[in-house]
Amino acid sequence: MEVSEQPSNRAGETISKNSLKRELKNKQREEERKRKEEEKAKKAAEMQRAKDNKSAPVDEDDMDPTQYLENRLRYLAVQKAEGRNPYPHKFFVTMALDEYIKEYGGLSEGQHLEDVSVSLSGRIMNKRTSGSKLVFYDLHGGGFKVQVMADASKSDLNEAGFSKFHSNVKRGDIVGITGFPGKSKKGELSIFPKTFVVLSHCLHMMPRQKSAAAADNRNPWVPGSTRNPEIYILKDQETRYRLRHLDLMLNPEVREIFKTRSKIISYIRRFLDDLDFLEVETPMMNMIAGGAAARPFVTHHNDLNMRLNMRIAPELYLKELVVGGLDRVYEIGKQFRNEGIDLTHNPEFTTCEFYMAYKDYNDLMDITEQMLSGMVKELTKGSNKIKYHADGIDKEPIEIDFTPPFRRIDMIEELEKMAGLSIPKDLSSEEANQYLKDVCLKCEIKCPPPETTARLLDKLVGHFLEETCVNPTFIINHPEIMSPLAKWHRSKPGLTERFELFINKHELCNAYTELNDPVVQRQRFSEQLKDRQSGDDEAMALDETFCTALEYGLPPTAGWGLGIDRLTMLLTDSQNIKEVLFFPAMKPQD
Repeated sequence: MEVSEQPSNRAGETISKNSLKRELKNKQREEERKRKEEEKAKKAAEMQRAKDNKSAPVDEDDMDPTQYLENRLRYLAVQKAEGRNPYPHKFFVTMALDEYIKEYGGLSEGQHLEDVSVSLSGRIMNKRTSGSKLVFYDLHGGGFKVQVMADASKSDLNEAGFSKFHSNVKRGDIVGITGFPGKSKKGELSIFPKTFVVLSHCLHMMPRQKSAAAADNRNPWVPGSTRNPEIYILKDQETRYRLRHLDLMLNPEVREIFKTRSKIISYIRRFLDDLDFLEVETPMMNMIAGGAAARPFVTHHNDLNMRLNMRIAPELYLKELVVGGLDRVYEIGKQFRNEGIDLTHNPEFTTCEFYMAYKDYNDLMDITEQMLSGMVKELTKGSNKIKYHADGIDKEPIEIDFTPPFRRIDMIEELEKMAGLSIPKDLSSEEANQYLKDVCLKCEIKCPPPETTARLLDKLVGHFLEETCVNPTFIINHPEIMSPLAKWHRSKPGLTERFELFINKHELCNAYTELNDPVVQRQRFSEQLKDRQSGDDEAMALDETFCTALEYGLPPTAGWGLGIDRLTMLLTDSQNIKEVLFFPAMKPQD
């Protein structure tokens, strides 16, 4: 019997354990059901409160972007249907935000000037509520911020109208405010609106990210505020470059980059004007793309049924003007080169070129030193030195010193010294070409075909010399085969009176004593044609119009070109050329 009872007891124990497990699972299911019902009821209550109290709506940033846009469009449609114009034609502004800060920043904590009326405008970049009768906004404009304290008791709207109106003011809206200046009890300069009008509506959700201060509540907004501090930032490069308007709106430092760019151009213009230069404009479309070694963009003129090239440089036209008697001319404008895109190259870019009769490349080196050192001193307010993060913003910056005189190195002499070479003197010979091919092969320096002597030299100079040019350095006396428009060197056969200025290992400036002998110029173009026939589509074509102009007499002249974009990169600590172009070239989105 004992043996028969043992299995029976174990079975009873098993049944008991299974029952407990089922009861536990049922209890857990019931608790989960109750929790979900409570969450649902809580959410419904929040939505009802938002409906009853417009000053504390459900956070629309939690919406799907498409739903947000649809809601905004629906609101505007209702406004129009009710006979209201949601886009006023004008708003009278009495002062800019920076003027307002300067005028009233000295007020004491809690001080209000209720007898003063001021009208400000700007974009709402943050909104915080404190109950139904008080709404705080951050008003941004021109790189400055002023707090708006919208108080129902000081508004020209009644309490219900105040609540309804401000529930529909969203982040990103452009508004006009008329009110009085004052400071909050915490000492923040504010404007207290009497009238508040939305001038243009932002229909899209603004990107938002909590600041570090918001994360740990180091700097909360006013007592009772429904929001912690937040900043609106846009760091994704792809989005920033494609949507520059959003980038400028959300990243104040970007605006400073382009202000510096404008100052650079203004300085160059002022510098040349003071030297009695005349600013001119030359054609953007040419029958022959001349003035540089580059592949052009090709277009077609329908009426003339003519193939045209977008210009790669204004050089030939500007020298024709010097032939005509305009001894000092310059042009600041776009060039177009159908080449690769990288950190320092964009298909369209801005240059300044000038031509100065009765000067040579030595004079231009002196002028370049004066221009750039003076520009840096003006931008830095007194220093000849700048800091540049050459290896990325997280690395230690390098110091670049623009104090004149700049270092000068002779191209061929320095190349032979640094690389231990003995380059054949006749650089146009097959012997020189083969020698340079062997050097590139030995040094593992790649030169895509065609392997012309000029291209091989350029690769070697880039490998050995340019890497040493951190502080401003003139690489001078280029070979004739690399410089078809430069005048032969007066004491060094086979070389030209040319220099390139390198800073932070990048070319910034190119200049030379201009070739003004029409016979030699035709010979140089003919030599370039041989390179074109061998496959170098960047070699210059023969421009007969220019050669004919030279036959009328070009005085001894020095010419100079500067890349505005690369200079702006340097002086704004930007590592990507796209940072200094409002609308850089981008691949289409998929």
